[in-house]
Amino acid sequence: MLRCWKHSENRLEDAECTDGGSAASPQSHFPHKAFWVSFSASLLLVIIALALTGHLGLSQPPAESLQLVRITAPDQTGLLINQSAVVDLQNDLVTFSITSPANQTSTVLFDIKHGLICYKPMDQESCFLRKMEESDYNNVHSLLQESTHKQGQIQLSRNETQRQREFLGVLAGSPVDVSTLEEPLQTLCQHSSVHWTRRVDGPGNQRLVYFCIDICFPSNICVSVCFYYLPE
Repeated sequence: MLRCWKHSENRLEDAECTDGGSAASPQSHFPHKAFWVSFSASLLLVIIALALTGHLGLSQPPAESLQLVRITAPDQTGLLINQSAVVDLQNDLVTFSITSPANQTSTVLFDIKHGLICYKPMDQESCFLRKMEESDYNNVHSLLQESTHKQGQIQLSRNETQRQREFLGVLAGSPVDVSTLEEPLQTLCQHSSVHWTRRVDGPGNQRLVYFCIDICFPSNICVSVCFYYLPE
């Protein structure tokens, strides 16, 4: 005898099927319908999960964009120059902190986005600006490559290092309003006088070089940037 189940008052009861074809037919649709309902609900959950995953992936902060690179190189007298460079890939910034043998630190900021270099010498309440040139972009590019390769420590050889010298004349008669500078230059120079500089061939016999800042790059190039004041 064929056994069937009937639904009665929220429970299943055993019942006897008198007609195998007609009695089983209405109930045979129930498993089929339940399958499609369950499948549709599962598919909906998958779609919602994928949507949430995509949303969370887009809303997460970008990967860490700050890289610290330490560069050690001997100066012309053989003393070691210790410097560190913080590379901010997201904002196109490279900030050098250059420590002298006397443990004094100068800051040099390359603002690649705006094409500017800002020099803040040690023990001076002054900032000096100049526009980046092709050689500056090339030097900074070598540092960007090293930071991408996760090179945290770079040691330059004295015999293989190329040394260059630049002279910058300070336009002391035309101070810059700090409030007109973009960040982070404004923060770096907020308590300092700011002056534009321009590259010159040399100070000449009647001009005194006030100070120099040595900057070394992973491309085995060290640049000694020397400043003197131009007549107003």
